[in-house]
Amino acid sequence: MNKKVLIPTILFAVVLIFSVVVLVKNKGGNNLKPENPPNKQSEIILFYGDDCPHCAIVEEYIKDNKVKEKISFEEKEVYYNKENSDELVEKAKICGIPENYIGVPFLWDGEKCLVGDQEIIEFFNQKIDEK
Repeated sequence: MNKKVLIPTILFAVVLIFSVVVLVKNKGGNNLKPENPPNKQSEIILFYGDDCPHCAIVEEYIKDNKVKEKISFEEKEVYYNKENSDELVEKAKICGIPENYIGVPFLWDGEKCLVGDQEIIEFFNQKIDEK
């Protein structure tokens, strides 16, 4: 084979292989969830509604067990705050919960959704035990 054809062919093959490797690596990196970017700890958000009886049970548990002193998390009221309500809907969609089945108390742990007072209290108990 002629050297004038062989060298460009080899260079083309090397560039092609390199391009494929770069594309495959970049595609794999796009699987990160937007709520959990690299170098950022997952955030815990407790969504609640004013005058919600099940939310009051969780709130009482949090106070009685001084959970806020042991675990960092945000609390967001959703009955009177549309921005918080919209965020709750976004988190529920990530977990595959239809909008008409969303309820409070609702906890987003950065990866999954927990709904209901007992599930959330169990979550906090487990987190406290891990510390």
